[in-house]
Parts: sequence; structure tokens; C-alpha cells
Amino acid sequence: MVLPTGMTESAAFVRDGRIELLTDYDARLDADRAVDLGDLPLLPGLVDSHVHVDEPGHTDWEGFASATRAALAGGVTTIVDMPLNSLPVTTTVDALRVKVAAAAGQCAVDVAFWGGAVPGNVPELGALLDAGVVGFKSFLIDSGIPEFQALGAGELRAAMKFLAAAGAPMIVHAEDPAEVALPTGPSYDAFVASRPTVAERRAIETVVSAAAATGARAHIVHLAAGDCAALISAARAAGIALTAETCPHYLFFAAEEVPPGHTEFKCCPPVRYAVNREALWRALGDGAIDGVVSDHSPCTPELKGLPDGDFRTAWGGISSLQLGLSVVWSVARRRGFTLADVARWMSLFPASLAGLPNKGQIAVGSDADLVAFDPDGSFVVRGAELQHKNPLTPYEGRTLTGRVLRTWLGGIEVTPADPPRGRLLARGGGLLEL
Repeated sequence: MVLPTGMTESAAFVRDGRIELLTDYDARLDADRAVDLGDLPLLPGLVDSHVHVDEPGHTDWEGFASATRAALAGGVTTIVDMPLNSLPVTTTVDALRVKVAAAAGQCAVDVAFWGGAVPGNVPELGALLDAGVVGFKSFLIDSGIPEFQALGAGELRAAMKFLAAAGAPMIVHAEDPAEVALPTGPSYDAFVASRPTVAERRAIETVVSAAAATGARAHIVHLAAGDCAALISAARAAGIALTAETCPHYLFFAAEEVPPGHTEFKCCPPVRYAVNREALWRALGDGAIDGVVSDHSPCTPELKGLPDGDFRTAWGGISSLQLGLSVVWSVARRRGFTLADVARWMSLFPASLAGLPNKGQIAVGSDADLVAFDPDGSFVVRGAELQHKNPLTPYEGRTLTGRVLRTWLGGIEVTPADPPRGRLLARGGGLLEL
């Protein structure tokens, strides 16, 4: 078992969906049934705190049924849905009710929800927290969604001042629009050049300033610029409550590998060059980056403009919810990291960020969300065989190492073909009831 203290031989006893006891592997207590995995590692179910489900409003891109089946197939037992790419965007309690109604009865895994912080909705933040959102997402640059406008520095500070008292995090898409330009051509290199690492740095400096002034907890989503790790570490050393995540695609791909016209690789910030990828791995290793989540942001093939995509106009977002664990493990193991590291990045930290104390670890009192994982098994990615609604993936044809073999949600073994058993969660881990 992969426990918070590391990997060890152990036995877990489960009652009413929770882990009641952890004890020696060879212990024998009365139980209705026993499952012995032998040498197969048991991981805590992954928590993916950065998922764009897109329902309602863009259910041709993705939806709660397809997204949560994909999550389950990839060993993710809890997702946290982002407040944009759906319509309405989740910036009011009424909009949250619409989203919850869309999700009800469809979810194969447990689901919680981020609220959105946009200009003018500070008065809504308290009501959204009371309704059960786990925190708030904001942009410092155009989100690409007209209904979800970016915050200026003053607006960010005002929202974070409110959140400081509530203890909920502000998670920020950190790119500075003053440092971003229009690409000079349709190529991938031109796209990367249009969104340089300094855009991330300047935006993170804005977030650090707001967090220092308000005392609020801030989190940088999908960090792509490895040279920003030192800034994050320095802010943390100064006592600022700042954390950061990166994504599997930044850890796996490099800009040098992106074929011309293959806009399935487009995301914002962009996948950068190989030297940057190695800097991100170093930042993960030394703790400057806390977690790894998918930023699953799918769309239809038409919006990507394939087969000969233009990186200036294609929709930005990478589809990878089902693949994240295998993607990260495929490259982490070659760098000397362990399954305990992966569980910390992809289970324990995202659960902590989202305020879900019963998730993300194999521990007494935690939900019995468990994954039997073969670390040596391999498979070739075929997008058409994934549970995602649309088959587009930059991992098409790649051989990945590590296979999810069995998954338990609340102590009950489940597969994507089973009737949905997922619950809708509020911050703190209780049920969301609207």
C-alpha cells in the first residue's frame, strides 16, 4: 500500500465506505469478504482538482457522464469541476444550482465544484461558499470565455481580502496580458513565443503581492514556466500562503516534439521546450511545485481546426483526464521518483487544496477510494478507445507505462460500465445540498 508515510505491506479494513483500520498485512479479522492484491500496489484514489466538465452548455465537448467515466478508468475517484467552459459560468448560486442539477445522477466518481471570481461578483462569494463551492478560480488574462472576465490587480486583491477570512483558496490562471502578444504565424514555435515565461512571472508577482497584502491562500494553476519555481519558493519562505500545480502534458511533452498543424497540443500557457520541462521536474522534486492535475479541457475536432490546425485560432486545451496517472508515472519512474511521490502530487495535495479531508490518502477515517495499479504494465493510447466524449489527445499512439486494474469508490469496486455511484461534495467533504 502507498500510505502517506511511504509504501509498505499492510491491510485495510473498510466499513460503511471509510477505512476503519490499517494493520499488518497478515492480520485476519472478521470481514464479509477479503481482497488480496499480492504484490500489486494499492494507491489512494486520485483527486483531480482541475477538470473542465463543460456541462451544461457545451456537452458536445464533454459532460459529467463521460468525464467521470474517464476519470474512473484512469484511477481518479474525485474531480473538482472548473467554473467556466460551461454555461452558465459558476459565478452565482443560481448558476451553481444549474450545474448541480446537470450533474445529479450522472457521476461515476465523486465531484466537487469551484466557484468563479470575476469583476463585480465579490458580493456573491460568501453565498457561493455557503452553498458548498471549495474555493474560487480567477484569470488575470482573457479566459477565452466572454462570460468569465479577467480580474485586474485591484479586483484580485478585493476578492482575496474577502477569502482570507473564510479560509478558502483563490486559484489563479497566472499570465500577464501585457506580456502576451498575437502569434506572428500559424506555427507552434510562433505560439510559444507569443506567451513567454515572463508572462507567467509577472502574473505570479501580482498574485504574490495580493496574497501578502491580504493573508489569503493563493494557488497557481497549470504552471508551465520552470523558471518561476524560485519565485514561488521565495514567496513561501517569506510566509506567504502560496502553492502551485503543474500538469502531465508539461512534464511529458516538449515544444520540439510538436508536429506542424497538430493543434491537439495547444494549451495556455503552452507546452515549452525540453530544458523547461526538466526545470519543472526539478521543481516537483524539491517541493516548489506541490501537485499535478490534468487541466482536462476538451473540445470538438472542429474547434481544433484539424487535420491542419492553425495555432493562432485553434481552441486551447488538452484532453487527458483518463491518462494522467500513467503519463506521470511513465516519466517519473525514469527520474527516480516513486509511487509515493505520485500519490502525494496527484492525491494528497489536490485533496488538501480543495478542502476535502476525507480524500487523497489511505488513512484511518478516509474514504475507501482505492486503486490497484500495475506499475509495469503498458499500453498504447488510442483516443477512440478512451471514455472521453471526443477522441482528440496529443498522446495518440504513445506507449505509456502503468495500468489501472481495479478501483474502489467508497469501498465498493466499480468500473466505468457500472451505474454511476458518485456523490456531489461540498468543501469539508460533506454532501452538497442545494
